[in-house]
Amino acid sequence: MRNPAIEIRGLTMLYGDVTAVRELDLAVPNGQITAVLGRNGAGKTTTLEVCAGIRPAQSGVVQVLGADPIRDRAILAPRVGVMLQSGGVPGSSRGVEFARHLAGMYAHPLDVTLLAQRLGVLDVRTAYRRMSGGEQQRVRLICALVGRPELVILDEPTSGLDPLARGLVWNLLGDLKAAGLTVVVSTHQFDEAERLADHIVIVARGAVVASGSPRELGSADADRVTFLSGMHVSTEDLSQSLGVLVSEISPGRYVAQGALPDNTTNVIQDWARDHGVVARDIVRGRRTLEDLFHEVSQ
Repeated sequence: MRNPAIEIRGLTMLYGDVTAVRELDLAVPNGQITAVLGRNGAGKTTTLEVCAGIRPAQSGVVQVLGADPIRDRAILAPRVGVMLQSGGVPGSSRGVEFARHLAGMYAHPLDVTLLAQRLGVLDVRTAYRRMSGGEQQRVRLICALVGRPELVILDEPTSGLDPLARGLVWNLLGDLKAAGLTVVVSTHQFDEAERLADHIVIVARGAVVASGSPRELGSADADRVTFLSGMHVSTEDLSQSLGVLVSEISPGRYVAQGALPDNTTNVIQDWARDHGVVARDIVRGRRTLEDLFHEVSQ
């Protein structure tokens, strides 16, 4: 069995009195796409910056392709591509031309023109700082990929992209994974994680709170109903009416699970009407990735 592309044991990172990452353990499989999900401030970016060698680990052990990301930075540089949320490309440079400049530093770079075409970056003359946010985003992705790395670390690479551009990024990363690339990508998009990733990690309060394949993290359990309400719901009273546990998994989002009666939806609607509460978007079926995220991220 191959060693993980990234292995983290007990990583802790502090910013003054704030604990950004708390004894985090993580193993990123080789040759797969791992999506990291978490709320803002959960510790995703700090963890990725440690893996990229931008910040030293304050506590714990971090191994990237079997090496220390700080001590072995020179060894890892040609093997690891990095795209952070900002920076990396001089504002006065022509974005695609800068990527070609980077390509000249690698022994076997990917074709910059082909990458640009795949990502829909057609403007090769405009200065990077005058490009749209989406074009800048895709230029930075080209720069992260151009060296033909074994591992690429991407911090929210599709943030701010329109649906077409997001699809181009997904397709390209899928093709590169098929060619052997290992990808770690942080995202806030549940559909992106479910479509793109082989392995999903959810981070909350600075630690990994759930991980597995999209199938493993979803549930085929039909005895589960979720609904939304912008009003106070007495979960204790509703639990008694349904005969199963009802809980608020995030503000205004509720779940009932257990041996639910066939008429559960009607019971919830009747209870809500009798109590002057509006219950909407009542859905019965499998647990979604978004459901799990809300449950474990509180």
